[in-house]
Amino acid sequence: MYNRLHIAVFYVILPGYLFIMQACSVNQSGNMSFREKQLTHDKKGHCLHISQSFSPDNEWLVYDTRNNDTLIRSTGSIEIVNVKTGEIKEVYKTSNQTEYGPGVGAVTFSPVADTVLFIHGIRNADSRNPYSFTRRTGVAVDIHHPYQPVFMDARDITVPFTPGALRGGTHAHSWSADGQWISFTYNDYVIEQLAKTDTSVQDLRAVGVMVPGHPVTVESDNAGENNSGKMFAVAVTQVTEHPQPGSDEIDRAFDEGWIGNGYQKTDGSWQKRAIAFQGNVRDKNGKTKTEVFVVDLPDNLTVARPGLPLEGTASSRPNVPAGVVQRRITFTAHGIEGPRHWLRSTSDGKQIAFLAKDAKGIVQIYGVSPNGGAITQLTFNEFSVAGPFNFSPDNRYIAYPADNSIFITDLKTSRSERVTPKSTDDEKPVGGVVWSHDGKTLAYNRYVKSGNEQFLQIFVSKRL
Repeated sequence: MYNRLHIAVFYVILPGYLFIMQACSVNQSGNMSFREKQLTHDKKGHCLHISQSFSPDNEWLVYDTRNNDTLIRSTGSIEIVNVKTGEIKEVYKTSNQTEYGPGVGAVTFSPVADTVLFIHGIRNADSRNPYSFTRRTGVAVDIHHPYQPVFMDARDITVPFTPGALRGGTHAHSWSADGQWISFTYNDYVIEQLAKTDTSVQDLRAVGVMVPGHPVTVESDNAGENNSGKMFAVAVTQVTEHPQPGSDEIDRAFDEGWIGNGYQKTDGSWQKRAIAFQGNVRDKNGKTKTEVFVVDLPDNLTVARPGLPLEGTASSRPNVPAGVVQRRITFTAHGIEGPRHWLRSTSDGKQIAFLAKDAKGIVQIYGVSPNGGAITQLTFNEFSVAGPFNFSPDNRYIAYPADNSIFITDLKTSRSERVTPKSTDDEKPVGGVVWSHDGKTLAYNRYVKSGNEQFLQIFVSKRL
């Protein structure tokens, strides 16, 4: 099935960094060991998130009904589809849904329970106060008890603010490997409003975490803006309006991923929980570029640093808890480049993957240790990676869209293989590619025409 593989190892020095690279052949024929099947057919959207779409038993896929990934605010339902039978069940529907909100989307499955988690816009959304980055929260539903929302992160935009509640919008929620903690990106409503009259402050995207065991009660308001939460939520990244050129300061933290079940530090100790995220720095010339950062998390995120309240103040954003350590781990010439993607880690925590351009200007996948050090090139295609990627559960492969197909690359041999036939531009895979927990099935989206319209449908490719 494969061409003979030829590998040559060589090293490239870029300013401040060593890249380890391998040149290899790429199999361009179709992969007969996978069989593709269209799973959904209804004339509506079926939008998969970029990861954690399979139920723990691999029987179901969860999705929202967007037909375009920019339309969360006008999307009102969450559904699951059976991977074997195609049976569809609705598990949640918003009340009083309009084009302005509330809106739901970006849904994930817990890795250990039959619970789904998604963005939910503020319940009072209307034309004057529509769904927005700072007006959303995380809601969970047990699929065996549909339509019963559980608000996971508390929201409080009324002074005095509440520790453990944030003041804005949480987004793109991601479960830790044990299904206990949840990460997300965050935009702050209080700072967003302050920035309208005070140009010295800006609403800067950050990364946050929710932890169990400390439910947060917030006094309700008549406007429907505030809500209590099942979990304790905090910001865990340091951002600043004006990063110093040439420093590790950032003005944006985003598109994060949990680092395995933790990782081993250089001194041999084990860091139990950590997150890799993308951070925007300024180079020595003041130009913005994106690098890989790691934030090490303590066991307890409920303790504030002296004089820095977790909940923030009316003129300052929420503060990072005591014991959180933020580190930059890449120092590249051009930084992360390519389509939007989320950082991903192998399950053993040894490698974090990201996108960047090679010497030919082709977007490839690269890997780096959470401890920093040499960067390793993982893909060697003659065309760019076209979207988010994910490691297989056994860490042997990485899957991604490229060249109007789904590809996998064998990380032991660097051999890449086309899993699906090459499609037209109108029918190419879009978004991310998600592995089932047993590593036997890949799920992804394509647009399929129906008369003069096209609808986002779910496809699966199963290993034979």
